[in-house]
Amino acid sequence: MFGSSRESLATLRTALQARHSDASLASVAGELLAVAGTLSREKALRVALADAGTTVATRSGVANSVFSGKVGATTLAIVDEVIAARWSNDADLVAALEVLGAQAACIAAQSQNALDRVEEEVFLFGRAVAGSSELQMALTNPSLSAAAKSGIVESLLAGKAHDITGMLLTARIADLRGARVDSAVEELLEVAADQRKRLVAEVTSAVSLTTEQHARLANALKSLTGRDININVIIDREVLGGIRVRIGDDLIDGTIASRLESASRAVKAD
Repeated sequence: MFGSSRESLATLRTALQARHSDASLASVAGELLAVAGTLSREKALRVALADAGTTVATRSGVANSVFSGKVGATTLAIVDEVIAARWSNDADLVAALEVLGAQAACIAAQSQNALDRVEEEVFLFGRAVAGSSELQMALTNPSLSAAAKSGIVESLLAGKAHDITGMLLTARIADLRGARVDSAVEELLEVAADQRKRLVAEVTSAVSLTTEQHARLANALKSLTGRDININVIIDREVLGGIRVRIGDDLIDGTIASRLESASRAVKAD
């Protein structure tokens, strides 16, 4: 992607990352990949949705008429955001939906502590295909249906891979659009690697954080760790005030309850 398409995708990926605490992202991922597959097959539809010469409202109306009732509200909202963005061509719109679907899947995997596994399984699948000329020929055969290619991928992964791995590979390999299998696998690995660079912080607070507090905390934790931080907030009235931050095995406890407990222990020790 170049120019406006690259900028649009970057903006959309940031917006999707802000939804990282949405428990439905695994489903959203599958639906975004399915929408991408539909648009890949339906040229007239994807051209209409990428046409900057028509209003966003018109394009959104077309998308809603096609996908409403077939995908969830979150997916439909993301599709609307994609349609409203500027794309150099209709192929970039489809590619963006694929990237966003893969990103949503990786966020979901990360929330399940399974991202490393998914990344490894995608890599190993790529190695397996690279080592088999028969597999390469079958998966890139233009006369073989998408369903048949998905079946091949599913048979290779059956009982061996995480559900998210299967979802990513069956969707992407079934619709290579002229790309090589190793290129498609590399694209998925890049999305997974990008997500893996982000840490997840579990923040416990007596009250919800304001948007400004959320941003300040994220910046402070990024300065501390050197990495982007996803913040999941847990409301617990028992902390009384302040916040408790857990990143992996590291704990930063600045709650009033913690300080009272420390003071209590000190008094008892005296």
